[in-house]
Amino acid sequence: MSKTIYALGIKYLFTLAFGYLAFTIPGQISLGWVALIALGVAGINYLLGDLFVLPAFGNIVAALGDGAMGALTFWIFDMMVIGIDTSLTTLITFAALVAVGEYFFHNYLFSTKKVAPN
Repeated sequence: MSKTIYALGIKYLFTLAFGYLAFTIPGQISLGWVALIALGVAGINYLLGDLFVLPAFGNIVAALGDGAMGALTFWIFDMMVIGIDTSLTTLITFAALVAVGEYFFHNYLFSTKKVAPN
């Protein structure tokens, strides 16, 4: 179980870093909101992307899906919360960064036998 928690921590940290790069540096979303939304993105991407999509469709499809799901999550928060403002450019940037990060993260999951989906 500890390897799974470690993997989730890694996933959250790179999602947070990518959110910071895509949304906080351009000044669209505060770091607090990015940290909160990144927590949700990491959880959703692990539950849907890593546990279901990755074993069924492979690394590339799962990584692209995780990027799209992350951008969709930020966009949904943009629609629901006053003070969160995203643009198409920042959403695409975030999706691309997450997709690349997830591609390498999935390779880590495959090489670590005690972490789901293995």
